Amino acid sequence: MKFYITTPIYYVNDVAHIGHSYTTIASDVIARWKRLNNYDVFFLTGTDEHGAKIDAASKAKCKTPQKFCDEMSAKFKEAWKLLDISYTDFIRTTEHRHLVSVEKVIQILSDKGLIFKKKYESLYCVGCERFYAQKDLDENGCCHLHQTKPTLQSEENYFFKLSSFQNAILERITNPNHEEYLEIQPEERRNEIIGKLKLGLEDISFSRIAVEWGIPLPFDKRQTVYVWVDALINYMTGVGYIENENRFKKYWPVDAHLMAKDILWFHSVIFPAILMGLGLPLSRKIYSHGFFTLNGSKMSKSLGNVISPQELVDKYGVDAARYLTVTLIPFGSDGDISWEGLTLKYNEDLANNLGNLVSRIIKIAEKCFDLHVPYVEQNLELAKNTSAILKENFIVNMDNGQLHKAAQDLQSVITFVNRQIETDAPWKLIKTDMNKLAACIYSYLQAVDIIAMYLIPFMPTISKKIWQITGARGDMDEVAKKYFLDSIIPENGFSPSNAQLQVFGILFPRIC
Repeated sequence: MKFYITTPIYYVNDVAHIGHSYTTIASDVIARWKRLNNYDVFFLTGTDEHGAKIDAASKAKCKTPQKFCDEMSAKFKEAWKLLDISYTDFIRTTEHRHLVSVEKVIQILSDKGLIFKKKYESLYCVGCERFYAQKDLDENGCCHLHQTKPTLQSEENYFFKLSSFQNAILERITNPNHEEYLEIQPEERRNEIIGKLKLGLEDISFSRIAVEWGIPLPFDKRQTVYVWVDALINYMTGVGYIENENRFKKYWPVDAHLMAKDILWFHSVIFPAILMGLGLPLSRKIYSHGFFTLNGSKMSKSLGNVISPQELVDKYGVDAARYLTVTLIPFGSDGDISWEGLTLKYNEDLANNLGNLVSRIIKIAEKCFDLHVPYVEQNLELAKNTSAILKENFIVNMDNGQLHKAAQDLQSVITFVNRQIETDAPWKLIKTDMNKLAACIYSYLQAVDIIAMYLIPFMPTISKKIWQITGARGDMDEVAKKYFLDSIIPENGFSPSNAQLQVFGILFPRIC
């Protein structure tokens, strides 16, 4: 089975921040989860490098647009390396492979009579690099995102017959039984798109004559492809549309797009129309998340309130930064974040709950069993209960992109095991019943092994560290794949009797 997942490609007029990190980590968590479930995953991310904003930003830095893009794109790659993002490919829209993909797409649409030339006059927001109808602006005539008034522009450009696809797109979004059903999550965003579609579609400009930093139209080199059309085609380029036909056939269509809500229209309406025009299958699912504010204020580099990946890692460590970023706010909703909120969740979920669970088990095993898994008869009841609890909800939430709920499922089962320890009171058994103590420690270790496997998508490094600490046998990823495939716990558990345990430093030191 294949699974093709994408982030949006990020505009290189600024460096990566927590908003970019949220989408990318969420995509990585889902990609890792699918791999554990034996899917052949293709995970694409990258950078969007054309348009007027890039041209202006490069000039402000006294650099050529290409040099500016090279430097900024490299910073995104550095950020994703820091956050342990396991992408398959990183696409840049200034690459030759993308240029030829865009040219081919535009030429096919033109040959099919879906592109035509006309003069027009419309409102254009440079910040969004998109055209707006008056009805789409706020009461002051401003773009909702940038709070600036779009300028009236008049050009002779090439247009795409978007209006001719209205009914076909509406059918694919509203009819779950359609063979090309496009699922949009959350429901609120889906309803917004349906409402706008029912108001009618207008043909849209596919080119600009005044923007030099872009891909020239194949049939009119005086004009460049509208940056948003150029950007959407990256999903085809990245998986081999031009240079690797077999790979393209293997992975197309996209199984899941992840993005913020401000670009949902392009992905749920314009991109499907392009694909229908090309005769290609539509993407299958779109997950759209909300906007972030920081301490109640819109994040802005000029205000100095943008959180960078490096800042998150410096304060919490890589795996904790990943976990906190994608679980603090419900996926799909707008949400306010703060350093105080991140630290509170770190202490509650990771230091007090997960870290404490592992620590208390190992301390008793070190004191009473010379850091070895006690030898006892099979005692897997707690592990089986742990597995059953997680399988009931965690899998559904992960498959639906509800990562915050999946994390809550993990915390619930960690709490469940911690409560079992409180009930057993193993510190009392040291003086009264060493056989029972051995059985308890053995059972706790098997349960922690189960938890560690479910932690892999969120915290790939910490989960492996826990696997080593508990003396679990085998390559963790391969063992987890087999476990998720057949749900069978080995007869002797994952941490067999007499296996060597490891002492470690504090997994998650409390942060004040």
